[in-house]
Amino acid sequence: MFKNFKMSKRFLASSLCLVMALSLATGAVLDSRPASVVAAQPAATAKAEVTEKTPKYIFMFIGDGMAAVQVNSAQIYGGTNKHNQMALDKMNFQDFEAVGYQTTQDATSFAPDSASTATSLSSGFKTWSGTIGLKPVGSKSGNKPENVEGTIPKTIAERLKAEKGMKIGIISTVTINHATPAAYYAHVASRNDYYDIALQMANSGFDFFGGGTISQPTGKDKDQKDAYDVMKEKGYKIAKTKEDILALNSQSGKAYAVTPVTQDSGAMPYAIDNKDGDLTLADFVKKGIDVLDNDKGFFMMAESGKIDWAGHANDAKANIGDVIAFEEAIQVAIDFAAKHPEETLIIVTGDHETGGMTIGQATTGYDTAFHILESQKISYVAFDALINKMKADNPSLKFDDVMPVITESFGLVNKTKNDISRPGEPSYMTLELSDREVAKLKKAFMETMKDKPTDSEENDLLYGGYNPLSVTLTHILNNKAGIGWTSYSHTGVPVPVYATGASAELFNGAYENTAVYDKLVKATNLN
Repeated sequence: MFKNFKMSKRFLASSLCLVMALSLATGAVLDSRPASVVAAQPAATAKAEVTEKTPKYIFMFIGDGMAAVQVNSAQIYGGTNKHNQMALDKMNFQDFEAVGYQTTQDATSFAPDSASTATSLSSGFKTWSGTIGLKPVGSKSGNKPENVEGTIPKTIAERLKAEKGMKIGIISTVTINHATPAAYYAHVASRNDYYDIALQMANSGFDFFGGGTISQPTGKDKDQKDAYDVMKEKGYKIAKTKEDILALNSQSGKAYAVTPVTQDSGAMPYAIDNKDGDLTLADFVKKGIDVLDNDKGFFMMAESGKIDWAGHANDAKANIGDVIAFEEAIQVAIDFAAKHPEETLIIVTGDHETGGMTIGQATTGYDTAFHILESQKISYVAFDALINKMKADNPSLKFDDVMPVITESFGLVNKTKNDISRPGEPSYMTLELSDREVAKLKKAFMETMKDKPTDSEENDLLYGGYNPLSVTLTHILNNKAGIGWTSYSHTGVPVPVYATGASAELFNGAYENTAVYDKLVKATNLN
């Protein structure tokens, strides 16, 4: 329909830049909270007096799957949602003096994956979805050696270690050989080559790894030499208990601090599922600083990977919880920068957006009720475990047997028939379930109880391959809060970039994700 429509590219680009800049600036500038509340917040940033200095300490924080809407959702959740008193909470990195945004498309699609986008951030070029650290060739995509160049480019982390003598730290809340952390030390045609990635991790010579476990440590067929043993042979101290991790310091040598508590495929637990005393992303960043401390400085990449995983599963509360935990980890770097204000550069960004998360959806119209999310006590993963155990213990489980667990975990109740509107409250913005919602839950429960899920287009769209009951519960609760989702995958929307400290001004503006690498090269005076 628009085939013959033409518009000045210059006008379109400038208009888009203006709109995005205004939208990103809003969260950072507008804060309608009382002055006493604002004053009570910790100092968010040590703003550099001289911004053109070469940074000695560089923190690269990546919220996997985190775009502006994930940040804004965390602001709303921590803010005030009362009419005539609407106020956003402020994330510490929104006080950074530099704010930009990066577009995220890769060589395959405008809805990219983590392997390609992390490669763009770490290495400065576009590649196929699913490929890590290698340049594509030809016109046919595919994660095979023949579809990438044989020449292996260097990542920013590899270059800073080789050319500047900096120590390097890589941290992630998901498995340490997952796509995003791997993009800083590995070069493989397929992100699924976990064992090869683990071996490249061992051979990287990087000084600190922390967070999640190694995926497939003995290979896909479990017939290879244990990657943990290879790490030890390469001189790494493996710390797997909280006590051993907290004992690490600058005299420990090369170290890999492995989370003592794991959840879903060897990752750290969601923040919502953490127990008292569990190590957090902030703890691993603190420990990374301890281990990396040296006269030549360091580069640390810290990823909050389960923001992405919660986005895939459309679990807003788990998503928001991990954004808040991400902010707490960033605060560790901010506190460090306060002691080294002219030598530290902190960058905060995402690699892409996940889930097509939106603030506002059909049933709530122009209203939001994020306080409803407070009723969710555990993530979808933890609820899956509860239901799977109940199903195993009682194959004849009934929906009425599960409803009390639903109420305990999500706050949803089934007491009222038909209309569920309340005086002074928009319809649906209540924890009580409508008949329509109960019918959806019962249908999802029946699918969950089957030995094999029904293979149909409808089920793919409804559940996205996740536990039908769990994802239906998060959808209902999210919708009641005023949150919608468009996908179980990634989307192609731009992602904000925040920076503070030495050379932070380089990160202002609008640019491709590959420019983040270029800006780091310039900031660190690499040739």
